Amino acid sequence: MHTQQYEALRSALETYMDGVLPLPDTLWPEGNMPRTLVEAMRYSLLAGGKRLRPVLLLAAYGLYHPDIAPALPFAAAVEMIHTYSLIHDDLPAMDDDDLRRGRPTSHIQFGEATAILAGDALLTMAFELMAQSKH
Repeated sequence: MHTQQYEALRSALETYMDGVLPLPDTLWPEGNMPRTLVEAMRYSLLAGGKRLRPVLLLAAYGLYHPDIAPALPFAAAVEMIHTYSLIHDDLPAMDDDDLRRGRPTSHIQFGEATAILAGDALLTMAFELMAQSKH
C-alpha cells in the first residue's frame, strides 16, 4: 500500500469516527450519556495512532469494492475495540501506565471509574455499529 492510499483510508476513518462519537456539547438523544464519559471516549479514540488494523480492513475491502463507505462502521469498530483494550490495559490493576501516545492515559485524565466506563462504552458501541450496518 502506498503512503497516499494509507493516508486517504486513515483520513476517511478519522472523519467517520469523529462523526460517530457525539460532541460533548451535543449529546446523543435525550442526553443519555454523561458529558465526562463522552469526553473520555473521544479523548482516547481520537488520540491518533497509526490505525493499522482498521486501515488494513478498509484496504482489503477496497480491493473488491470501489466504495469503502460500507466498511467504515466495521473499521471503526476494530479501532474502538482496540482502544477499549488499551484503556483497560493502562489501568492501575493492569500495567498502570501514565502515558499513551504521548498524553496522559484515560484513567489519569478522567479517573479510573470513568476510564473503565469509557472503554466499556467503546466496546459496546463497536458491536452496535456492526449490528446496525446493512452490509
